Amino acid sequence: MKLPHRRKFLHLAAGAAALSALPRVARAQPYPTQPVRIIVGYPPGGATDAMARLIAQQLSERLGQQFIVDNRPGPGGNIGTEAVVRSQPDGYTLLLIFSANAINATFYDKLSFNFIRDIAPVAGIARSPFVMEVHSSVPAKTVPEFISYAKASPGKLRMASNGNGTTAHIAGELFKLMTGVDMVHVPYRGPEPALTDLLAGKVQIRFGIPLESMEYIKTGNLPVLAVTTAARSEVLPDIPTVGEFVPGYEASAFLGIGAPKNTPPEIVDKLNREINAVLSDPRIRARLVEVGGTVLAGTSADFGKLIADETEKWGKVIRAANIKPE
Repeated sequence: MKLPHRRKFLHLAAGAAALSALPRVARAQPYPTQPVRIIVGYPPGGATDAMARLIAQQLSERLGQQFIVDNRPGPGGNIGTEAVVRSQPDGYTLLLIFSANAINATFYDKLSFNFIRDIAPVAGIARSPFVMEVHSSVPAKTVPEFISYAKASPGKLRMASNGNGTTAHIAGELFKLMTGVDMVHVPYRGPEPALTDLLAGKVQIRFGIPLESMEYIKTGNLPVLAVTTAARSEVLPDIPTVGEFVPGYEASAFLGIGAPKNTPPEIVDKLNREINAVLSDPRIRARLVEVGGTVLAGTSADFGKLIADETEKWGKVIRAANIKPE
């Protein structure tokens, strides 16, 4: 073989080798290589949607691909959850997990999915207390005073919620079970009408997320007797917890990210690391505190245990109170 031909042969061989290596290079490209959807089972504008958009923006900046919020509203967030369950487990369709997912497992008899089996926990984001809000006409300044007042008027106080089977509703039912008070549950279609009727005195008590009513709390137009988490809220440090008067009481909303089962572990791990990095940013922590939340950092296993524990806890309350879908 003459030298020029040999050089040409080697050049062609090198080119062929490079071409054969292209699929391997493509497979080795770091995740994500295309936009990622975060499905939210609630309409735009609410607290869950706002949190999803905050995390989506931060992940987009950190990972160089768009993380897009895709709202799929429906009862209890189940439409959005089912969409993720049926998606490819490739890391490009994620779910904003809300505490309602832990409730729905018992509350709904015939779901087409098993949440704990079909959704892989990725990372927690935040926990938020509920605030025990009362109308100004209620003659109680503390939780013990409210319990005494309610027991003196069984069945006469009306307890608003954002809807039947919502986390706030079940938090109220837990309060009823642990204190023995008898209140009439009045479900609304979302926080706005429930809060409007509470301010108007059409209902006397509501368990709500602080973000929903903070402007009224800070101006003194809405008395708050307690927060429902085990520890006091950073944004409302002078407000006691329900547990200070009702030992063992604890209720909170939580948010996190999940993915379809069988999503590759390396993708779950990468998302977990990135979300925890976002949560370690002092600016993000400050924003969570402003709306009454606290950071829920940890491993995917930590988040999975929380989901399992909350599912068991709320299942007991739903069965004890005999709560059914309307």
